[in-house]
Amino acid sequence: MARKLSVIILSLFVSVSVSGQIIDPVIWSFGYESIGENQYEIVLRVSIEEGSHIYGMEVPEGGPIATNIRFAEDKRLSFENNIVSNIQPNKKYDEAFEMEIATFEGKVEFRQPIKSTVSDFTVRGYVEYMSCNNISCSPPKEVEFSIAVGGGDPEDTGFFYENLPTTEKRGLLGFFIASFLLGLVGVLTPCVYPMIPLTVAFFSRGRGEKKKGVLNALIFGISIVIIYSSIGIIISLTGAGAGFANALSTHWIPNIIFFLLFVVFAISFLGAFEITLPSKWSNAADSKVDKGGIIGSFFMALTTVIVSFSCTGPIVGGLLVEAVRGDILRPTVGMFAFGLGFSAPFTLFALSPKLLDIMPKSGYWLKTVKVVLGFLMLAFSMKFLMVIDSVYSLGILTRKLYLAIWIVLFLILGFYLLSTYFQAVRTGKKKGIGLFIMSLASAGIAVYLATGFFGSPLKAVSALLPAEKIEKNPGNQPNGDGILSFGNSLNGANAPKYSDLFSLPYGLAGFFDLDEGLAHARKVGKPVLINFKGHACANCKRMEARVWSNPDVARRLENNFVIIALYVDDRTQLPESEWRISMVDGKIKKTIGKINEDIEISRYNTNALPYHVIADHNGNPLNRPSFTNLDIESYISWLDEGFSNFK
Repeated sequence: MARKLSVIILSLFVSVSVSGQIIDPVIWSFGYESIGENQYEIVLRVSIEEGSHIYGMEVPEGGPIATNIRFAEDKRLSFENNIVSNIQPNKKYDEAFEMEIATFEGKVEFRQPIKSTVSDFTVRGYVEYMSCNNISCSPPKEVEFSIAVGGGDPEDTGFFYENLPTTEKRGLLGFFIASFLLGLVGVLTPCVYPMIPLTVAFFSRGRGEKKKGVLNALIFGISIVIIYSSIGIIISLTGAGAGFANALSTHWIPNIIFFLLFVVFAISFLGAFEITLPSKWSNAADSKVDKGGIIGSFFMALTTVIVSFSCTGPIVGGLLVEAVRGDILRPTVGMFAFGLGFSAPFTLFALSPKLLDIMPKSGYWLKTVKVVLGFLMLAFSMKFLMVIDSVYSLGILTRKLYLAIWIVLFLILGFYLLSTYFQAVRTGKKKGIGLFIMSLASAGIAVYLATGFFGSPLKAVSALLPAEKIEKNPGNQPNGDGILSFGNSLNGANAPKYSDLFSLPYGLAGFFDLDEGLAHARKVGKPVLINFKGHACANCKRMEARVWSNPDVARRLENNFVIIALYVDDRTQLPESEWRISMVDGKIKKTIGKINEDIEISRYNTNALPYHVIADHNGNPLNRPSFTNLDIESYISWLDEGFSNFK
């Protein structure tokens, strides 16, 4: 027995250490065939890579993991006979296990006859299996399936898993086009779109020839493509995993670096100094781009990429998950195409600002634009400090302190614009009225931000602010913004685990540990709403501010669900007894965030944020999970659908 156990452990160790990630040579697909009135055969097809095998459905005691197909209980269905395969397994003596073991290779089809009392229904279950080759074995895996039979729609009634893949991989051309389009979509996310004027500001500093500006802008775009492509290559070759982007956007070192970088740029725009190139570079031949321009363009591109990760995670994460599955080429191609699509709008906008620098300096508007952008850059730089404070649970940069800093910045900007307006009037400038309007707008922003001190969720800028923590109001009384803040007692449950670190908005109560939340849901008989979120996730904050603050949504969350909020970027170190070894990449997860991220990837095959899952007491989705959804009516319908499916 010791020998058998050592063989299994060694094979699993080799499979992880050789590749640095799990490589699964098995592809499952699911469907059904009608064989009579209300009689069907559930069909489970598996394609096994050449040189690999899975084990038969019957394996002697002490042997490897057998292939096991389990169906969820459904009173409307009766399962006739046993599961049969279209081919017989190969039986041969295995010296490691010292027994004869049955294995399947190539393509195999399993069928389970069923009868139903209704014409439209969904068959759910999972397949447990273990794949091996002559060198190593992959850890045992479970693949859940949901098959809509009759008039059902698997997209609406089944699990979210991509359970209907073809055995042939999707063409790289189609994958390239899809990734390129996703890159374009990524520009429209809430904390990426504001980066466009900052990019314009970067290329508007100083004066130079048009061809240099064009070349620097092109270098900026190419740099973005190179950076994204490099990430894809690194993840593919080193097995960095799908959480690499998350780690890069939430670690304190890059956030400090980019905070300082933004502050330096902002101070330069405000006129304190000029960021100039060394004289030996500025004297370079006209036919060459000076080294400073290239370096500046590259670092601006790097800044853009880093900042964008907190908003483009749902898009980039899907591409990065490909690397975890052992596909080396596709993440590189996907990240290259994504970078190409993502950089295209930035490059186009970066080409025109050079025209502003070529114009004469006599116009007061050019200096004003730079000062305005300098203040905006200072305000935006606070986001990096916010990420550090939130992810590491420091509690220093509170929401009120953050708002106070922003209010001061916009008030100073308003006074500057107003003084510039009076100066323009004295000098007879006809367009000075624009400055007056801008000063009023700046003051208006300051007043709007000040309402945050009195309970306003500040929906317009919620993605850029620290998470809101509202004290529970007894009796479900509305707060000053007309939003209900619920005082959920969790039916007498003890203080939830990690409640000293996290809280839910608008007085909602919930859990921050998956197992604890599921256990409570079983006790009270409610479905769970698992909310995968992040301290640095702008879309998470935006969705809570715009959707969860709605009284109808909040009432449903309060009454119908047990909320489980899982932060995937929290860096709180756990005691060694709570560490977990990932079944995805084989690495030890030591922090709350890493464990939650691993749960999201291993259970739900994504690391997108936000990611909302309405699930039963075992964590199985009851309807299609939701990404960012700012349509309140649509989100309410989604909540009602999940709750109805649970009953």
